Amino acid sequence: MQEGLPDQLSIIKYCSEGLAMKRRILLVDDDLAVLLTLKAVLELHGFEIETANASAEALNKLESGMYHMVISDLRMEKENSGLEVLRAARRQPYNPATALLTAYPPNGEFEEGDTGTPTSLLIKPLGIRDLLRQVEALLVTQADKVSAKTMGKHRPDSDRSERPAQPQKGTRYAG
Repeated sequence: MQEGLPDQLSIIKYCSEGLAMKRRILLVDDDLAVLLTLKAVLELHGFEIETANASAEALNKLESGMYHMVISDLRMEKENSGLEVLRAARRQPYNPATALLTAYPPNGEFEEGDTGTPTSLLIKPLGIRDLLRQVEALLVTQADKVSAKTMGKHRPDSDRSERPAQPQKGTRYAG
């Protein structure tokens, strides 16, 4: 294992404890006013927020920390810097939800299966209620995906739930 990277046990522990601890969000935007405003709003509503004001800083934080969600502005140093941040987030073993924050929504610029494709677009200006509703929905959806993926790994075949359970040798069937 590479130095500084989390092992699978710590990722599982992190994800399972995530329900009891504050949900961590990495917020990335080069506009300091937007960054600090969103940070304050989200912290007031129970989220733990880390910020980055450039894509390079965000990439470093993604490698050294674990987040439930990454929200990135689209246009920073380059026109698509936010997509680079989301691609890096999607490569992380802890699989955070991702959202692109932008005043300039892209018109079909994403390719099918592109790992940088955001889970959601958050269009500026964004009201507090809309922001909180979308963040909560994304976190629930991502948790469900991670849970389904984890459960799927433990099932030998995908259609098992459609068949009645069969007793194992040496066990009593109470059905």
